[in-house]
Amino acid sequence: MQSAEAVLDIIRKRGEKGLPIERLYRQLFNPQLYLVAYGRIYANAGAMTPGVTTETADGMSLEKIGAIIGALRAERYRWSPVKRVYIEKKGSTKKRPLGLPTWSDKLVAEVVRLLLEAYYDVRFSDRSHGFRPHRGCHTR
Repeated sequence: MQSAEAVLDIIRKRGEKGLPIERLYRQLFNPQLYLVAYGRIYANAGAMTPGVTTETADGMSLEKIGAIIGALRAERYRWSPVKRVYIEKKGSTKKRPLGLPTWSDKLVAEVVRLLLEAYYDVRFSDRSHGFRPHRGCHTR
């Protein structure tokens, strides 16, 4: 398997040239991408909050990554239902809904985000700032 940086760099270069990407699903079998995704999301405040299952970031291992990849390879991976909780709105008595996915779902979603972002982010206009890495509503 190629390193995660090499895979993302190849996808990014294809995106810059406007070339199509094929067999992207196969990249979900690369354990290195899961380690990069874990590094990006394990420090978030919600990483230790359990969803429908008791699974959290502290239970992560290479065996668990292998099990997720095995399920994806066999096309048996199923997204779990999201736990719905209601939290207080700031400065109000009303509550807003909050969805808490399982840790495995967060990890797979982050890997998919890494792959798609590598391809599409380079194709966006430099004037586009919403929901992009290192950019926001207040950057120019």
